[in-house]
Amino acid sequence: MKTAAKGCINHEAMAYQTIITFKTTNREQLVDITEKVRGIVSEYGAAHTLCALYARGATAAIMVQENWDPNIQKDVLACLRDMVPRGAWIHDSVDGNGDAHIKAGIVGPSEAIPVKDGKLLLSTWQNIFFCEFDGPRSQREVAITLI
Repeated sequence: MKTAAKGCINHEAMAYQTIITFKTTNREQLVDITEKVRGIVSEYGAAHTLCALYARGATAAIMVQENWDPNIQKDVLACLRDMVPRGAWIHDSVDGNGDAHIKAGIVGPSEAIPVKDGKLLLSTWQNIFFCEFDGPRSQREVAITLI
């Protein structure tokens, strides 16, 4: 019988991967996906220590942020709008979403969250958000990998 010492890699535990899909309803919005991710980690994450999330799309991102006060979401979007205004970019001549690409690049497409005993190690005030910068979209995807 093989055992893994504390701090070592357990080669017997296989990674688990799935993709969640959902729609967005606004051009820019933060969609709380925490409960969907928690459900997957609860069901499949007992043998894993890390949950990697990846937004599939060049105008989308993943963010860990507070969800208790909805003004935080409004403030995040307002800040990004101020930093990266719509209609001011060379790419806008192609399809009008240059700002969405830049915002997605600033926030970033991925997050890694520790997992212990099948639970995300988020703090009390942290939630996971899919950041939509070029919606609304009938289908958005987030790849979830448990390692």
